[in-house]
Amino acid sequence: MRFEEANRIKNLPPYLFARIEKVIAQKKEEGVDVISLGIGDPDMPTPEHIIKEAQKQVAVPENHQYPSSVGLLSYCQAVVDFYAKRFGVVLDPKTEVVSLIGSKEGIAHISWCYLNPGDIVLVPDPGYPVYSGGAILAGAEPYYMPLTLENGFLPDLAAIPEDIAQRAKMMFINYPNNPTGAVADENFYQAVVEFAKKYEILVCHDNAYSEVAYEGYQPLSFLQIPGAKEVGIEFNSVSKAYNMTGWRIGWAAGNAAVVEALGRFKTNIDSGQFQAVQYAASVGLTGSQATVAANNEIYRERRDIVVDGLNAMGWHLAKPKATFYIWAPVPKGFTSASFAEYVIEKAGVVITPGNGYGDQGEGYFRISITMPKERLVEALERMKKTIGKVEF
Repeated sequence: MRFEEANRIKNLPPYLFARIEKVIAQKKEEGVDVISLGIGDPDMPTPEHIIKEAQKQVAVPENHQYPSSVGLLSYCQAVVDFYAKRFGVVLDPKTEVVSLIGSKEGIAHISWCYLNPGDIVLVPDPGYPVYSGGAILAGAEPYYMPLTLENGFLPDLAAIPEDIAQRAKMMFINYPNNPTGAVADENFYQAVVEFAKKYEILVCHDNAYSEVAYEGYQPLSFLQIPGAKEVGIEFNSVSKAYNMTGWRIGWAAGNAAVVEALGRFKTNIDSGQFQAVQYAASVGLTGSQATVAANNEIYRERRDIVVDGLNAMGWHLAKPKATFYIWAPVPKGFTSASFAEYVIEKAGVVITPGNGYGDQGEGYFRISITMPKERLVEALERMKKTIGKVEF
């Protein structure tokens, strides 16, 4: 018996990293020692003080019952305290923060809260696939804002056609950026606020990499910008800062009406995050940040190994200020997909083809440095033997 898929599923492209996982599994079955530089999943353990808090809270019977869909007040307060200390942003834990089962969940679902079929959503290209995926599932039409090297991988708001800007209901932005590693300053965010006010657009800022930064650089929160709370919200999580991707706990913060709508949506589709996890995440947000600094020093060393290694082969890459990604052009004679296929087939190294993040990602590939430095060195040695000196 064959069941007809809904149009919303038919229109949804396969998820990029699901395809990568299949390639890795296939190569491992063939006996290949695969070095995966594809998925941005921290390889270091969750800090011990967070684990201990989770272990303690798991034993508390009250935590075994249904949690609140919008999150424990104490968890929302931990987010508020984090924002006050880290960004100087004042938030109300009762009305301006909602817990999420990982920020990905909220990013996907915010489209359901504010987009009707046929509405326009402004999406960065290249960008995290969930921005467009959630919008497509809601029946909306993504308008892709090109992120180009010439513009520092920032969208050119002035280049958005007037008719598109008039129809747009929502915009996604993401800095520090996945996949490019680019960062944004106050001037850019202020321009976004002014654009959003002019066209009455809801801004959704994905700040998942706010704590992964190097050499003293401190990424901004969109909510630091005057007027930002009037036009938008910010998504973040403990995943990248505290090596907790599998714990699935994040938040949205900012505009109270938008936070309420997302929370209302969640009450109808999920039962919230396990309270023990919320307590553990709270300890991460409000406790010592020494492990974050230590992690970043490890990532900095890895970043330098990869960038220096690629540059020795003929690339001319600058070292990103934030994220654990390296975004690089493919050599002459390759497409994004063909270069990724060549590297996995010849070197047993998985890299992510840039076109998996959108049409503007064609001609690029992404490397994740969430891998011990010994394996990164080996991956680069394999690539050097396979590729040699590259041309562009």
